[in-house]
Amino acid sequence: MASNDTAKRVVITGASSGIGAATAIAFARRGARLMLAARGQTGLDDIARLCREAGGEAQVRVVDVNDAASVAQLAAEARDYLGEIDVWFSNVGVGVVGKYEDVPIADHVQVVTTNLIGHMNDAHAVLPIFLAQDHGTFINMISVGGFVATPYAAAYSASKFGLRGFSEALRGELSKHPRIYVCDVYPTFVDTPGIDHAANYTGAKLSLPPGALAPETVAKAVVRLADHPRNTTAVGAPAIALKLNQFFTPNLGAAMMNGFMDSWTSKADPSKDGSGALFDPPAAPSGVDGGRRRPDQRRKAAAAAGAGVAVAGLITLAAILRRRK
Repeated sequence: MASNDTAKRVVITGASSGIGAATAIAFARRGARLMLAARGQTGLDDIARLCREAGGEAQVRVVDVNDAASVAQLAAEARDYLGEIDVWFSNVGVGVVGKYEDVPIADHVQVVTTNLIGHMNDAHAVLPIFLAQDHGTFINMISVGGFVATPYAAAYSASKFGLRGFSEALRGELSKHPRIYVCDVYPTFVDTPGIDHAANYTGAKLSLPPGALAPETVAKAVVRLADHPRNTTAVGAPAIALKLNQFFTPNLGAAMMNGFMDSWTSKADPSKDGSGALFDPPAAPSGVDGGRRRPDQRRKAAAAAGAGVAVAGLITLAAILRRRK
C-alpha cells in the first residue's frame, strides 16, 4: 500500500463494473483515495467495499455522465473531498450490436451520447480544476474501436473515432501546460460484464472472440499511466499495428469484420432482441469479470491475439512497400 504522502487522489466514472471496477481496486491496493461514480448505487457500493478491503479509501456518487450538471457537481465534490484531483479516469462505455438499420435510432443516439458526450462532460468538469492546480492526468478509455471500424456497431465506431479526435484536440490545447496530460487507452476485446449489459438486435446470443483480455490487465495499464503518462496506450495489440491498419486498409478490415459478423449471427445461439442496460443501470452488482474466458486459454489466447494483429500490420506494411517499389 502507498503511504498517505504518495497515494493518488482518483476519480473514476463507470466504476461499478468491468474495467472501471478493476482499476478502482488496483488503485486501492496502492492506498489511493477514490471517488467512484456510475449510474447504479448497488454496483458502486459493492466495488467501494472491495476497494476498502484492498486498502484504499472510497466514496461513491450516483452520476449519469450524460448529465453535464451532475458531472460538474461530481468534480466539485471530489475536489472538496480529496483536496486535489491527480487522476480522472473517464471510463463510461456502452454499446449496441446489430445492423445499423435494425437498431432503433434512440439506441444509436444513447451510445454516441454516452461514449462521446459523456467523456466530454467529464473533461469539461475536471479541466478547470487541473488548470487551477497546474497538474492532473485525464485518462480516456477508448478501445481499438477508435482505430478499427466495427460493423454491427456503427454508433460505437462513431463514438470511439470521435473520442480519439477529441483527445487529440485537447492535447493540442493543453500543450503549454506540461504537467497536465490527456492519455488514451485502446484495449482489444475485454471480458467484462459489459457484454451482458449491451443492447442487442442481432437475434443471436453475444459472445467474445478468443484472446479476450482480463479487466485487470487493462487496469494495470491505467494505473501505470498515473505515474508515467503517455498519449497512447494499446493493450492486447501493438499501437503501431492499429495505426497502420487504420491508415492503410480501413475498408478491408471493416469488410472482413462484416463478413465475420454475418456468419456469426447465422450460427450463434438465438437470443431475444432488446436494449439491455443501455438506458438503465443493472439492478444487481455486476462485478469485475465477465466470466467468459476459459482459464486454460486466457493467457495463451491473449498473447496470440496481440501477435496476430502485429503480424497483420507488418504484412500490410510490406505489401504497401512492395507496391511502391
